Amino acid sequence: MNNIFSNIFSGLRLKTKITLGVTVMLVFCGLGIGLILSAMSSAALLEEGRKRGMALTSGLAFRMAEPILAVDFLQMKNLIDNVHNQYDDVVYVFLTDAADNILSHTFSGGFPVDLLGVNLDGQKAQPLLLSTEAGLIYDFNAQVILGERNLGTVRLGLSRQEMDAQVRRQKQISLLSTLAIVGIGIMLALWFAHTVTFRLNRLRRSAEAMIEGNLDVQAGFPLEKNCWDIMACDRNECPAYKDTKQRCWHLPGTLCPDCSGLEHPHKMQSCRRCPVYRTNFGDEVQELAEAFDVMAITVKAHIEELTAREKTIARQQGLLKTIMNVTPDFITLQDRDLRYQFASKAFGDFLGLSEEDIVGKTDADLFSEHQADLNFHEDKQILITGQPLSKQIAVNRPEGRKTLHLIKIPVYDQDGGITGLLLTARDISILKKYQEQLIQSQKMEDLGRLAGGVAHEINTPLGIILGYTQLLMEEIKDENLTNDLKIIEKQTKVCRKIVADLLGFSRYSKSAIETVDINASLQDVIKLVEHVFFLNHIKIFSNFDENIPSLTGDIERLKQVWLNLLNNAADAIGQEGAIYVQSKLCAHRQRVLVSIADTGKGIKEEHLNKIFDPFFTTKQVGKGTGLGLSVSFGIIQEHGGSISALSPPPREYLPDDFPASVDFGPGDFGPGDFGPGTVFIIELPLEPTMESGRAPQ
Repeated sequence: MNNIFSNIFSGLRLKTKITLGVTVMLVFCGLGIGLILSAMSSAALLEEGRKRGMALTSGLAFRMAEPILAVDFLQMKNLIDNVHNQYDDVVYVFLTDAADNILSHTFSGGFPVDLLGVNLDGQKAQPLLLSTEAGLIYDFNAQVILGERNLGTVRLGLSRQEMDAQVRRQKQISLLSTLAIVGIGIMLALWFAHTVTFRLNRLRRSAEAMIEGNLDVQAGFPLEKNCWDIMACDRNECPAYKDTKQRCWHLPGTLCPDCSGLEHPHKMQSCRRCPVYRTNFGDEVQELAEAFDVMAITVKAHIEELTAREKTIARQQGLLKTIMNVTPDFITLQDRDLRYQFASKAFGDFLGLSEEDIVGKTDADLFSEHQADLNFHEDKQILITGQPLSKQIAVNRPEGRKTLHLIKIPVYDQDGGITGLLLTARDISILKKYQEQLIQSQKMEDLGRLAGGVAHEINTPLGIILGYTQLLMEEIKDENLTNDLKIIEKQTKVCRKIVADLLGFSRYSKSAIETVDINASLQDVIKLVEHVFFLNHIKIFSNFDENIPSLTGDIERLKQVWLNLLNNAADAIGQEGAIYVQSKLCAHRQRVLVSIADTGKGIKEEHLNKIFDPFFTTKQVGKGTGLGLSVSFGIIQEHGGSISALSPPPREYLPDDFPASVDFGPGDFGPGDFGPGTVFIIELPLEPTMESGRAPQ
């Protein structure tokens, strides 16, 4: 039904719609207001009748006190008849004593005894509406009171016929008045609809002309007086001079002294005070027509400008495409669905495809299933987080193994939303080779010289000191001297450890690539150190993911990383604490995560970005060389992974109840005595063919 009325109404002309709309509103509003006023006046008339009946009854009861006391039945009869005869709508009046005995009444055919059984309580709201053979009657009850004594009751019946007649007359007058007003409103609606639609039809014809391509239309009505006539101006250099299509307040750069050189709409504040505006401005429809004229002129100018720009853009696109095709770098652009929108010639040659074969495709159409899955999760992560990615990848080509430096960055629109992904990649195989040689040469030049000098200058005297100390420890039986010699022996071994770390850092060795069981390598290192750690009340807890597959790498160098991190954790704890080692498979990113968390004193925020630098250490003098984490970083990077540290550790790298549920054995320490702690996070790819270009966080 709603659709039928909607279709019928939508097919009507605007003039008819306005007339019908105004008519319906007038009818509903007029009838509504008429009904409300009629109801209010009817209620007022009935209330007035009830008040008059109550006043007559109360007045009669007041005058009946004296005749009742004097038992003057004649006076009672006269008072009752006087009220009954004086008012035509008074149907009956009767008087009863305190015992409800009839003293006097106006009934000619006998007293109806049924009236004695109704409206007996004079304390209730009056009157009581009775339905009789003579019609509806209001029955009023008023007690005759003298002091606190009740002498009797006056009952009066008032007919509603006259009241109802007045109410009907009032409703008829209201209805006729409402219809007259509605009729006048309909006539005004017809006139208003004709006035509005006449100008709208002119605007519609102008719009139709624009659709047909005619932008020289004029929807606004010509002015009787133009600005140069009103201002008596003959400055033909003014943009508004002799321009009959546009109003001067729409034009920029007019020479009116009040315009202040502003453009529309900023100049409107001053134009509204101008006599030209006050003379020529119109209503909203006229303003719409004038704005339509301005739009037509503006659109025409923009079309001409866009045509010129289109030619310029076409030339620039040709130049840009030429540059993109001659550059040796890979350049691609993907949308949010990761479909290629552009691919440079170098990228197409790499895949053996043309640009037409790549555009519109996804990685699933161009690469192997494994590589496409890696790219998909990697690209989705960039689109979600908005974080660029810079990495190095190694690929096998017929001409040999190549290293590419790949950068992926999100592309934003003008509103700040990510619309796609831009990829650039450059072959840095030669640069990588030179870089490795340069780094190694620099290390050998700096640290090698230092390590060699230390080895020759320190190792020999250290060996002599250590040897004689151990000989003395065997010969001397004095316990105090023996303890002093043990201190010398310990500190001498510390010096030898420093020399060994320096030599290890500067030494260049080729990795032994083999199959690595990450969980097994972690367990081997834990078994190696857990007894020593237990002596310092440090417990190691572990949680290994059994789904982790075997990786390819150097197991001994990875064990060196685990050992360095566990020793650092123990050094950070000192006495009484816990270390939590966890491994987990991240299948969607094709990565293995190893985390080593401790309850130690933690790392200051300003040190987190420096802990992997060579020779940087927060340990006391003699406790470390600052090379352990630097060596570990290099080993993990060689395996194509990354290592980072967080302090304090997030809960995701700890058990839910760690360390609250840990039983550390006897002692007066508890979870509240631990420091903020640190977690080291190592990520290793399942297939280590890439070297991360990200610095540790």
